Amino acid sequence: MVRTPRMGGIAALVAAATFVIGIVMFVTVMSDYATGDPSPSESVAFLVDNQVAFQIWNIIIYLCFGIALVPLTIAVHARLTADSPLITQIATAFGLIWAGLVIASGMIANIGVGTVVDLADSESSQAESVWSSLDAVQNGLGGGNEIVGGLWVLLVSWAAWAHGLPKGLNVLGMVCGVTGVATIAPALEDVGAVFGIGMIVWFTWIGVLLLREAHGEVELDPPLTRQST
Repeated sequence: MVRTPRMGGIAALVAAATFVIGIVMFVTVMSDYATGDPSPSESVAFLVDNQVAFQIWNIIIYLCFGIALVPLTIAVHARLTADSPLITQIATAFGLIWAGLVIASGMIANIGVGTVVDLADSESSQAESVWSSLDAVQNGLGGGNEIVGGLWVLLVSWAAWAHGLPKGLNVLGMVCGVTGVATIAPALEDVGAVFGIGMIVWFTWIGVLLLREAHGEVELDPPLTRQST
């Protein structure tokens, strides 16, 4: 039987892993696409040559991450709701919305790249137009900003400030949350990198804490709600 802390801990470590793998692929396999501001024609050419790599990248950073975020959000809710019910409920809503948005982003990008590649040989201009439209939609849903994720981790850290999680973790969460929300301003889009790196540490930290408590090695204050799934 998988209990809430263990489920949440595993999900948090999976989320951290998706961020790490995504960043590594971004600066290696995806570097030609990620460097600078490629034109639509350059983007289409890259997608034609790297369709499988691009789809694997999307599956990892969007679909796998979004799926892992659901049990983690539920586990965090179970931990914090007794002491900060209203803030925790709001945070949980944003966590589940974030999961839905990133999953939708991944599905749109993966379906879109297949369509673009099919069009590239016979209708290159249409392929460029389709990709430009899909890219704008995908970025708007979550690929180009971290507002919803920033609100989730900010509210979780606020709810846990007095109870439930270590102060250092809450400080890190608030920093990540502020940088995520700051991406609402186009001029501050680059701070999304700070959010991403900070969240790797945050996910790993909370994942280890939840797993250690699930195994009886530590007991956080207050004790986790013993719910089973």
